[in-house]
Amino acid sequence: MVVEYNPAPTLTGKLALVTGGSRGIGRSIVDSFVAHGATVITCGRSDRPADLQASVHWEQCDVANASAVTAMQQSISGQHGAVSVLVNNAGMQIEKTITETSDTDWDNLMGVNARGVFNCCREFIPSMKTGGSIINIGSISGRVADPELALYNASKAFVHGLTRSIAVDHGKQVRCNAILPGWIMTEMADAAFELAANPQRAKQDAIARHPVGRFGQPDDIASMALWLASDSAAFANGQCFTLDGGMTSASPLNPGLF
Repeated sequence: MVVEYNPAPTLTGKLALVTGGSRGIGRSIVDSFVAHGATVITCGRSDRPADLQASVHWEQCDVANASAVTAMQQSISGQHGAVSVLVNNAGMQIEKTITETSDTDWDNLMGVNARGVFNCCREFIPSMKTGGSIINIGSISGRVADPELALYNASKAFVHGLTRSIAVDHGKQVRCNAILPGWIMTEMADAAFELAANPQRAKQDAIARHPVGRFGQPDDIASMALWLASDSAAFANGQCFTLDGGMTSASPLNPGLF
């Protein structure tokens, strides 16, 4: 059997939903998908961002609300048909230890980061096209705990586990994989660094722990999402792909000191 190699993934003919696509990683994924031929829908709790490409369809939705996700699925199905690609990117971060965390913090963060992924997968899988792709945005924080991010760390571990379960239970219909970003320069990363006594020194130390010599950018994650969404990744299923510039592969010793 001859397997054709396609060096340029295409999403032509695919309908993609990217949750939380107004900024950061989500926006980069939206822009990449549009550039590679997909019809793209994104959503958020607020109004449509003014700078969103005109070709991108906007749905106002709080993914933590199951009824709202059902209404969004019905709206998308009625207007556009069946979704081929679902990217669960919407998320939030609370910088607290577990003893500082309130019940409201739990409801807010787990509602978006955990229940939001659950709601969207449960709602969209039955109507997704066979051969479709679900991409969950996890985090290295779901494998190695970042300090003072107790709920965030736990929520991302949930996403990784759910990803594997969906792949096992629904693999004949859809593929489900997760991307685990490391230090990607977004507002969330800046907020985490601000927890340090010396944020600038913390950034310098973190860069030194990256074998590639830099922090990640949202486009780095979008490139992986593009591949996973495409037919080029047809045999990728149930995997959690770490994308952190090699940081978690290194010894705890700071390479910048050697």
